[in-house]
Amino acid sequence: MYHLDSSNTVPLHLQLFEAIKDDIINHYAIGDKLPSIRKVASEHNISKTTVESAYSQLYAEGYIESRPKSGYYVSEVFFDRFQHKPTSTKTKILDINYKYDFFPAQLHKEDFPLKLWKRIFTKVMTEEVDFGTYPNGQGELALREQIAKYVQNSRGVHCDAEHIIITHGFIDSIELLAKLCKSKYQHFAQEIPGYHIAHKVFSSYGYKTYDIGVDKDGLDIDQFKKSAAQMVYITPSHQYPTGATMPIANRLKLIEYMHSIGGLIIEDDYDSELTYYNRPIPSLQGLDKHECVAYLGTFAKALSPSIRVGYMVLPSRLMSAYKESYDAHFARVSLTTQLTLEAFMRQGHWDRHIRRIRILNKKKHQTMKDALLKYLGESCQIVSQGAGLSILIVPTCSTFDWQKLQILSEEKKIKIYLAKERSGGEFEAVRMGFGGFRLDEIDGAVEKFSKIWDSIRET
Repeated sequence: MYHLDSSNTVPLHLQLFEAIKDDIINHYAIGDKLPSIRKVASEHNISKTTVESAYSQLYAEGYIESRPKSGYYVSEVFFDRFQHKPTSTKTKILDINYKYDFFPAQLHKEDFPLKLWKRIFTKVMTEEVDFGTYPNGQGELALREQIAKYVQNSRGVHCDAEHIIITHGFIDSIELLAKLCKSKYQHFAQEIPGYHIAHKVFSSYGYKTYDIGVDKDGLDIDQFKKSAAQMVYITPSHQYPTGATMPIANRLKLIEYMHSIGGLIIEDDYDSELTYYNRPIPSLQGLDKHECVAYLGTFAKALSPSIRVGYMVLPSRLMSAYKESYDAHFARVSLTTQLTLEAFMRQGHWDRHIRRIRILNKKKHQTMKDALLKYLGESCQIVSQGAGLSILIVPTCSTFDWQKLQILSEEKKIKIYLAKERSGGEFEAVRMGFGGFRLDEIDGAVEKFSKIWDSIRET
């Protein structure tokens, strides 16, 4: 049994997440099965939704994997390549009431247009929702039309509503792709360092996976060509996590190669809306004349990760496979959420929100950068900036104890995030997230963090 305190200000699903995570680290072995969602809910007298949220976070962070029709199991990837736990479990700090949380993919709750969203939602509920019919499995046509207009104008994506699928976020998108492509492809590659979820999903579906290195231009295409991979997952406009941008010559080179082998490029445009110094780089998909790119987008970074809405733009051959699959019959996002988002976009609120949130986060980005230079100075090097919701830093000294940095930060109730935890490979950095802070909180948070950083350098 886990100790859950309903009077605690920390939500129950986060308490449960932390408790299970600690249990996995200290007591579970690779491949061990976790108790079912129903069983955990029953034992702790909590809702299934609370348990599902905790399990979803464990899955997203790579601690567990889902096996179809079987349940959740401790992930081998967690122990092998993407997680580096402390050598002594005695140093694990369980207090989750953090004073400062530098989560690198978070928006402050005040940044969400709650009043406007509630007003639109109420109108949709009373005037537009038909509760007597099944929603469109591909996603509501009106929403797909709005997304098509948006990605055409803002990202240069070539598409129409018929080639868009509304999904329940990135994991849902990538899992659907893994299912749709299994009959044609067996070999999958991704950037390393790169987002570990893509690797985990394709591995769980039985693909042979290949790790492809990253340089200043993103994916190492020559190395990729030497692999047997027929599919590749990339983040070309803002490589995750290094921040590298793939130049147009490399994009065209990759497209032509994939066309020649009948392969598929999965382009994840995960934070394209949030660029602060230059115009957003057009999508790779917009250069593709052979329909060999699947384009993935999400509303998580610029609007809200909580509403759980993503989308895919698929080439015709994959759309045909999708329409023949059982997935085409069932909507992946609630009808009310889709209709509210559609109205939000159609009425011009999305464009205004994007402009506002970009300006706000540009200010937060600059404040974070100024604070890092002010308090860490020459002791750190900024290795990725200018987009997204975090700035990545590395120490300039030759040796650095990353594990000790994590432990001391936990002791001071400061939550930090290291690149290797989510990315694999040898690249390590601290991901200094600023999106979850109010603007006036950032300087003080970095000052407190800098004292820990300095103590590591001095030992």
